[in-house]
This record gives sequence, C-alpha cells and structure tokens, in this order.
Amino acid sequence: MNKKVDKKVIKKGLLPYVFLAVIFLTIFYIFNVLNNNVKVLTYDEFMSKLNNGEIVEMELTPRNSGVIYELRGKLDNYKDNQSFFARVPLSDEVMKKIVSASESQNFKFTTKADPDSSSLILIIVNVLPFVLTIGLAFLFLNKQMAGNKNSLDFGKSKAKLSSDKNKVTFKNVAGLKEEKEEVAELIDFLKNPKKFQKLGARIPKGVLLFGPPGTGKTLLARAVAGEANVPFYFISGSDFVELFVGVGASRVRDMFQQAKRNAPCLIFIDEIDAVGRQRGTGLGGGHDEREQTLNQLLTEMDGFGANEGIIIIAATNRPDVLDPALLRPGRFDRQVTVNLPDVRGREEILAVHAKNKKLADGITLENLAKRTPGFSGADLENLLNEAALLAVRRNKDVITMSEIDEATDRVLMGPAKTSHKYSEADRKLVAYHEAGHAVIGLKLENANDVQKVTIIPRGSAGGYNMMVPSVEKLCSTKTDLLEEITGLLGGRTAEEIIFGEITTGAHNDFEKATKIVRAMVTEYGMSDLGPLQLEQQSGSVFLGRDYNKPQHFSNEVANEIDMEMRKIINQCHEDAKNIITKNKDLLKLIAEALLEYETLTKEQIDYLVKNGHMPEDVNSYEEMSLTRLKEIAKEKNIKNYSKMNKAELINKLNYKKKDSKIEESKEEKK
Repeated sequence: MNKKVDKKVIKKGLLPYVFLAVIFLTIFYIFNVLNNNVKVLTYDEFMSKLNNGEIVEMELTPRNSGVIYELRGKLDNYKDNQSFFARVPLSDEVMKKIVSASESQNFKFTTKADPDSSSLILIIVNVLPFVLTIGLAFLFLNKQMAGNKNSLDFGKSKAKLSSDKNKVTFKNVAGLKEEKEEVAELIDFLKNPKKFQKLGARIPKGVLLFGPPGTGKTLLARAVAGEANVPFYFISGSDFVELFVGVGASRVRDMFQQAKRNAPCLIFIDEIDAVGRQRGTGLGGGHDEREQTLNQLLTEMDGFGANEGIIIIAATNRPDVLDPALLRPGRFDRQVTVNLPDVRGREEILAVHAKNKKLADGITLENLAKRTPGFSGADLENLLNEAALLAVRRNKDVITMSEIDEATDRVLMGPAKTSHKYSEADRKLVAYHEAGHAVIGLKLENANDVQKVTIIPRGSAGGYNMMVPSVEKLCSTKTDLLEEITGLLGGRTAEEIIFGEITTGAHNDFEKATKIVRAMVTEYGMSDLGPLQLEQQSGSVFLGRDYNKPQHFSNEVANEIDMEMRKIINQCHEDAKNIITKNKDLLKLIAEALLEYETLTKEQIDYLVKNGHMPEDVNSYEEMSLTRLKEIAKEKNIKNYSKMNKAELINKLNYKKKDSKIEESKEEKK
C-alpha cells in the first residue's frame, strides 16, 4: 500500500517538470530548427565560396581575444540568400584574402569589435564571481549569527521597558490604603525632587514589598510607575542567573547602565529571593554564580558609583531568606508588608472586579466581603470570574448568589463531584458529621459563624462546613482557639454519639486541631507550662520548613508538651460531647435537612433553628437535592431524567422555566 502511494506522489511531483521540459523543447525546435537558414561552413568551404564569388554580404568579428575570426554573411543564389557562419584563424594572410575578395567582388564587408575586449564585461567575468561568493558567505554567516543571537548577547540585561498602553494607576489598586501611602513619597520625589533636596531629605533607594501571594505587590509597583509617569523597567530575579558564570553580574551592570540613561526611572525586580538569598548557606556551601550576581547588585545599589534618580522596587514572598546586606539602610531602606485585605479592602477589590459583571438584585459587595475572609485580591478576582462562567454555563442573564456560592466552593475546595455516587449510609454519615460541626458553631458564643453546610463531595472531602469569624480580629484569645478546636472535633463527636462508630472522615479536622493545640503550647504560652516559646513557627529556610527544626527544650519538657496537648484536646472533646448530647434534636434536624437539600446556607440554617423546618420558598433548583430535582423533572415530563446528574437536571429545568415564561408573556399580549 505504501509503495503505491509513493509512486503516485512521485508521478504527481514529476508531471509539472515534464510538462515544462516539453514546452521548452518545442520552443527551441520552432526557433532553431524550423527557422534554421544558417549554413555552417568549414574553412575550406568558406575559402572556396569566397574565391568563387558566392558571398554577397559578410561581417567579421574577432573572438577569443584575437585568436580567430567569426564570419557571418549571406550567400548568393543559395536557398533564398541563406546565411552562413564560419570560423577562420586570425592571420594577416586570411585577412588579405578577404579584403582583396571584397574589393574585387564588390560585396558588403563590415567588421565589429571583439565583445570580450569590453572593460565592463571583463569586470563582470573576473570580479563578479568573487563578489557573489563573498556576498553569499556573508549572508550565510549573518543568518547563523541571527539564529544564535541569544548566545552572543547573554551578558545584556533582560529588563524590559514597560509601555504606556496598559497604564496602571492607584485607581486600579484597591484595598491597599496604607501601602499606597508608603510608596506615594516615591512618586512625589520622581515628580519634584527639588522639594526634598531643599530640606536635605534622602529618598529611599529601594522599597521591598513582601507578603502572601496574590496580594497585589506587582500591581502596586506598576501603579507607582504609572503615577510617576517615568520609565519603568521590570525583570524577574531568575532572569539574572544563566548557565555561564559571570552572566548575572554582567546583566546587573547593563541594567543599571540602561536605567542611568533614562533617569529618573524605576526598576522593578519580581521574586528577588531567586537572586538575593543569604550568601554562604545551604548544605553544599554557596552558589558562586548567584553570589556574584548579588554582590554586583549590592554594589550598584549603594557602592562607589552614584545612581541618582533610580529607585528600585522589589517583591518577594520570602523576606526571611534575603541577605541582610540587601536589607540594610541605603539599599532597601523601606520594607512594606502587603497583607491580605480586611473586610473593607475586600469590598473595594470586589468593586474593581465587579465593574464589568452583571450581578443580580440583592447581591451586595459588603455581604460578599464578609463571606470571604482570608481571600487575597487574586482569589477575589478569580471568585467573580468563576461565578460569571457558571452563570453563562447555566444560561442566565445575571450572576446570582447561587453562582457566587458555587464559585466560593470551587475556589476553596474544587469543583463538586455530582456524578460520584454515595450509598445512603455514607450520605447519612456525612450529613451527621457536617451537622455536628454546625451545631458546635451555633451553640458556642465565640465560635465562627456557620455560613454554609454541604454534603456534596468536593476534592478529597465528602462534604464541608464553611465557617467564618463573626468579627475579624487582629489577635485570637485562648477562648477563641479552644472553641475553634471544639468546633473541629464536632464532626467526629457526632459520629460517636449517633452511630457509636468512628470513621476516617475527621482526618483533616484532626490535622487542623493538632496544629492549633501545638502552637498554643509551644509558641503562644497558653498552657500550664507557662509563657514560654519552645518552638518557632518557621523552620530552616534552606533545608526545608520542618527539617532540622530547632528545639529549645529537653526530653522531659517534650513529654510535658505532649501531656498538655492531650489535656487540651480531651477537654475540647468533652465539651463537644456535652453540646451535641444536649442538642441532639437540632443535630437531627440539620442532618435531615442536609439529606434532603444537600446544601444549606446561613439564612436557611438560621430559619431552621428558629422555626424547626425549612423555609417554604425554596424555589431555586440549585438549592434542591438530586432526589427532589428528579421528582420535578418527572412532573414536567423531561425525557431520560433518571440518567442525568444534578447539573444537567438544573439546565433542563431552567430551560423549561424560561420556555413557560415566554409562553405566559405571549398569552398576556394576546
């Protein structure tokens, strides 16, 4: 089969060339064979016709630099004045015979100059090949150089100059009020440096922005450049380090040279910890290339050379690993912590990202901000984007609270596994487990507010309980932490009381509770051991967070730490048992509601606790259980409803509802 295909391909490829060859041969035949009236004569034939007077006209041209003569002319009474062509040796004897014959026979005789003797032709013939050879070699080398351009300019800086096309100002930065005030002086200095020089003030040479990921460090640096309206160079810390030793230092020098030519200007180095780590540390000693780059950066920032008008802004998530020489006054003079936004900051950030979003009536950004503690600016932007995508997927015109709740769950726990089938026993166990968390949250005064409870599996969890603090606090009290631990143990406690059996479902709860208890005993001094810090929160920054963690206590104290942790956990477990035993009816009420509706919001839980039953106006398909949705689909005669998952049923029912509304509006118009 392959051979046949190859033959066809070959035939198709040769056909055009064969066709062109036939055309050229035809043209050549027409012009050179059919119209060929030229008779080629030998030397003897030519001399014979010359002596016999058969030549009527003749033209002589010296060729090959005067070696031969080329003769062209016409013959008398021979096939309609047929032309002839002959070559004769260049000699005085031949020339005398031709001249003598032309005088005696009186035929037209002309001569032409040797075309090879032209200076232009000589230049073309002798010089052009060398020029072409050199030109082709130059083009080839130039192409090779262009292909390996990056290998020849590796010492050049990779810092890019930001354009004004996507200009960012402080209006685009929300929720960072104090941080913007800290960097506002840089803008004022870049615009009016004389005002500072009059009072002898020295503007900071560098500003280090550090904080959790997604809090807006890079955005803040871009806003400073946009407000100051000065050139803005940006580069990543990893762009300095290359395969070749010394490249990083060369790039630092080149970057500052470019900045000096465009001063005043800003240089933004993102993820500076890639090149600014402490020198001479780690298991294998220092990294020579990175240390050379760091040394050059230290010299350029505050060395013998003057870099007036150049301000460096750097960002990192790990300020603890930076070299102390980099953080001293004169280099990064000012260090700005960009923290996670508070409730007001989250509201401002949501307002920025909600400008081009269509939110349903009744949704307030203030309420959304309260429901999203611990979210960064990037998380909030992703939350609204996910909600918009869900609204489009569900064929809605606006974003409702249902999409926002689902988007929040997606950001925190991942997408829902609606197609995953659980047995009724597993569903009941998960419902009582999550209801146990909810009961503890409702009954403890300082516990977090229950915002949402669901038994729909997400990620590795069979269900989850979303609880947020009623008031955001700067510091947590001992009572707050104890009640948080009690709430985490509520799920396991409910399993013990209702089923008399325990499961692996509380794995993540125990992990969180143990971490809080250990911090209370070893870091916060909230135990009978007294106000001592026995451990540090962060481990070695070069050997891993928990590897070789320093201990400032003996083995006897380690045993006492374990005893204190066990005592706190046991006490919180007893408190959880007492609360759930006293509120077993409430536990059963919430669990049964979860089994029917699968997801309960804060408003529904509050109504359930107050009235003993769910509100009757639950008309949103998203809030109904899969069983209830199938019942409605059966009533509305939807085909193959039994094979559909929850998302598919919701789409079908929403289409049905939209069609019925259209029909009702048509009847009203009639």
